[in-house]
Amino acid sequence: METLWQQLTRGNALLLIIVLGFGGSFQTGYHVTGLSSPSMFIRHFINSSWHDRYQESPSPETVTMIWSLIVSMFAVGGLFGVFIIRFISGNLGRKNTAIISSIFALISSGLMLASKYTKSYEMIIAARILNGCTAGVAQTIHLMYLGEISPLRLRGIVTITSTTFTSLGKLSGQVFGLSEILGRDELWHVVLSVPAAFAAVQIIVLPFLPEAPRYLFIEKGDDKACRKALQSLWGQGDYKEEMDEMLAEQAAIDAAPKKSPLQLLRESTVRWQLLTIFTITLCNQMGGISTISTFSFDIIKSAGIPNDKIRYIIVGFGLAEITATFFAGLLIECMGRRLMFWGGYGAMSACWVLVVVMLNVTDSSHCLPYVVIALMAANLIFFIVGPGGAISTLMSEIFLQSDRLPAFVLQGIGRWILFGLQGLFFPFLINALDSYCFVLFACVCLLGCLYNILFLPETKGKTILEISGEFNNITVFRGSNKVADIMETKL
Repeated sequence: METLWQQLTRGNALLLIIVLGFGGSFQTGYHVTGLSSPSMFIRHFINSSWHDRYQESPSPETVTMIWSLIVSMFAVGGLFGVFIIRFISGNLGRKNTAIISSIFALISSGLMLASKYTKSYEMIIAARILNGCTAGVAQTIHLMYLGEISPLRLRGIVTITSTTFTSLGKLSGQVFGLSEILGRDELWHVVLSVPAAFAAVQIIVLPFLPEAPRYLFIEKGDDKACRKALQSLWGQGDYKEEMDEMLAEQAAIDAAPKKSPLQLLRESTVRWQLLTIFTITLCNQMGGISTISTFSFDIIKSAGIPNDKIRYIIVGFGLAEITATFFAGLLIECMGRRLMFWGGYGAMSACWVLVVVMLNVTDSSHCLPYVVIALMAANLIFFIVGPGGAISTLMSEIFLQSDRLPAFVLQGIGRWILFGLQGLFFPFLINALDSYCFVLFACVCLLGCLYNILFLPETKGKTILEISGEFNNITVFRGSNKVADIMETKL
């Protein structure tokens, strides 16, 4: 029996996973946290640029408006990236799409580096749009690529590396932003350009690695190229089990032509899959974890931690997150997906309730703020070893090849809209409700726990057709099993 390491190193699979990771989800993670450290320097840059241009200082409202544009344009770019990926990936393939996303990263880095020397905050805004576009394309294609290169027995472990690289990107953004490294006034533009170096590596290396085997077989109909790609990735073998699964999936797809995202929304045979993904995406984005990443400084400060210690606690959060992703990779094939979802959400809900209790305790003990921080760290860990880690695997398991791309587009649109709304409204929410805003997070996590207990089937060790059948057997809100009958007829 081969070890996991031996299976990953028989071919080029491990190299491809690493290259895709740094050019994919790493980019998103870095840009989520990378803007936090140099925010003060960028505000000063806006002020000085405006003064040099108009010979007068801008009003505080003007600086805030320009800064808000810089922050929010990342989500706008991400939404645009999700929209265009369907056309790029469908025509050019997974590998070329990943390379194009890295080219976007290089262009945005050039704009960011040039902005300081040209004294143009408009170039920062343009760079942030391209950063978001890179993230929207790269994260989606990264997860699709992983799902289409992994054999059934390793699908969970391979696809969860998407979460690992997102966490690594977040940690890198926090570490590079420390004043001891690049977090200084003269280097803020360099901090925001670091991911381009990793994107350049992907552009150089990826052309020498194989295209996704499932894409080659099902969408291009090239079984020889598919087998060759599998052997290049995983070593010599006939891969009969993988080829048979793809053949059965192709037969199902022949009975149902490719769909656009809007057509997929109207398709009754994937209604429960879409509802499940939308519910999990809502709970992941609005369950409080995104606020820890985006507004970590303000949240930790409100807990009573001294300012000079906050940066290091944020880095500690990043270390906890990336450590948790390695445990998630080990647990996903042992525990299964379903337990990771409902168990993770349940534990997160309990943690948020305890955070509210601790923040409202009248005891002024100096240890109390650190108890709150420990609960937030635990919340983060439960998220990563639960729904945050498992969603990357689930997305690759519950949709047929013909439905997968439009499903990723729909999920990406929802994710980026929720990300933008959270960034827009959370500052007002925490001002209005203070610590009680965390009660809302607890309720969202409880919703996720209950939904997954009631409706999510276990997907571990099952083919995509078997999983589709289980979803179609759900009979809530309908009197008969007509959808399942239709699916069975197609197959």
